[in-house]
Amino acid sequence: MLTDFAQAKAPRAAHADVCIIGAGAAGITLARGLSGQGLRILLVESGGLDYGPESAALGVGENVGAAYYPLEESRLRFFGGTTNIWGGRCVPLDEIDFAARDWVAHSGWPIEAKELADGYRAAHADLGLGALDDGADAQRRWGAPALSMNAARFTSRCWRFDRQRERFHAKQTQDVLKAPDVETLINATATCLQANPDRSGLDHVLVRNADGHSARIKARAYVLACGGIENARLLLASNDVEPQGIGNRHDQVGRFFMEHPHGRLGRIRTRKPYRLWNAFRMRFPPGGIPVAPVLLPTPALQRERGTLNTALTFKWQRNPEAGVPRARQAYQALKHQLTPGRGNRRLWHAYRGLRFAYARSLRPLVTRGLMRLQDFQLSVMIRAEQAPNPASRVLLSTRKDALGCAKANLDWRLGEQDKHTLRELADALNEELARLDLGILEPSPWLDEPGLDWPVDDTVGNHPIGGYHHAGTTRMSADPTDGVVDRSCAAHGYPNLYILGSSVFPTAGWANPTLTILALAHRLKAHLLRELKKISNLA
Repeated sequence: MLTDFAQAKAPRAAHADVCIIGAGAAGITLARGLSGQGLRILLVESGGLDYGPESAALGVGENVGAAYYPLEESRLRFFGGTTNIWGGRCVPLDEIDFAARDWVAHSGWPIEAKELADGYRAAHADLGLGALDDGADAQRRWGAPALSMNAARFTSRCWRFDRQRERFHAKQTQDVLKAPDVETLINATATCLQANPDRSGLDHVLVRNADGHSARIKARAYVLACGGIENARLLLASNDVEPQGIGNRHDQVGRFFMEHPHGRLGRIRTRKPYRLWNAFRMRFPPGGIPVAPVLLPTPALQRERGTLNTALTFKWQRNPEAGVPRARQAYQALKHQLTPGRGNRRLWHAYRGLRFAYARSLRPLVTRGLMRLQDFQLSVMIRAEQAPNPASRVLLSTRKDALGCAKANLDWRLGEQDKHTLRELADALNEELARLDLGILEPSPWLDEPGLDWPVDDTVGNHPIGGYHHAGTTRMSADPTDGVVDRSCAAHGYPNLYILGSSVFPTAGWANPTLTILALAHRLKAHLLRELKKISNLA
């Protein structure tokens, strides 16, 4: 059932068993999983069914740390969220990502990788990705030639690509929008999480719209699923009972903001560029699920060198000193000028479709031909894990948005271990290339320059800064002094408030977060069903 909060007949008050704030991949997956279980579900979305400039403006904030994308562009505020322009890359986190690593400060989840196995299988089914298998064996099955890398130092994983366009858009989620036990409230922005006077839980959520219409929502359980920046912003802004914000008694909300920084590790001088490039290019095996291998340091190498978990890919490209090609300049200019409305998204999807078609049929032939040109090079590209850093954080601004709420500022900070990781990986990869007689790696000069920030290099690709992945601002922890939510994603001290999404990641690994977000949504669904049933039986 769909209700537009901007309409005159919108409710002044609402009651539900579960109130989910945020209709992105996490919120929609949870609502779908809870439907049909005898519960009343309220799914609250700040935007409409599609892009609108008024709701998008509510996400405007300021970058006060390292250079980053405009905040309102890094997350989309309408039904389906940022998955409406998602590239579809899917891969689970590695086992080491969940472990407490003695060489990585603040690392370690309070759950083990095996506890997300059922959730990952369900997420694979949601996205039509086939069986949950990966690694070097899968890479060989998909036709990627082996390079005989030392298995004690380097390993491989593969992205799988969800090919369904806008899978969580309203057009694709009619089962949720028409479910009789799920009420979807659009154009309703949560502006306050109201704590009980004794700080024992939430009493209600206040939602508003641009016309001044407001409503109170009361529920047995509340789930905050608004993304890494907005989750922290709403918790911090809800400070009338808790002066530092909901769940922030130990000053943890908003801290540990993490991204997956992108960049160029260096260039490889080799007589066999095609062999290296071909081993890690995108492939289209039978079954229709595109895959793309990456090269990773093994857990043993990470421990030996004191590094983070970082993915390496190989890209044949024009010499970066020549600048960004004109075609890409035009694409980037157009991308930043156009809003993510329905028509412009069609253009983006068409562009992505052409790229997939080119990768499937022409890229190997064209790349082999380009390797005869002198002004091209084989670059090693990085999609890095960022070390958890408490100084990297989301803060409240003194400025207000159109609804009178404090805007979010992002103080993104990288640290010494982030650059140390790249220097060590460059050295280890160079040793392995020399052993295999595959060339030498010339590291990028900026790796040895002073300072901790990474250069924004537009020649890296369409996403030169990072992956638009916001993680860590409401991290999961066993001890309330070290994080915001417990192992069940319940806020410490607020047993009826849950937080869902990559903001609960204590570490982010190298893997794109969407698959893990879906896995956590399935895990939280099972937990909520157990807890609500237990409460009902007691009543």
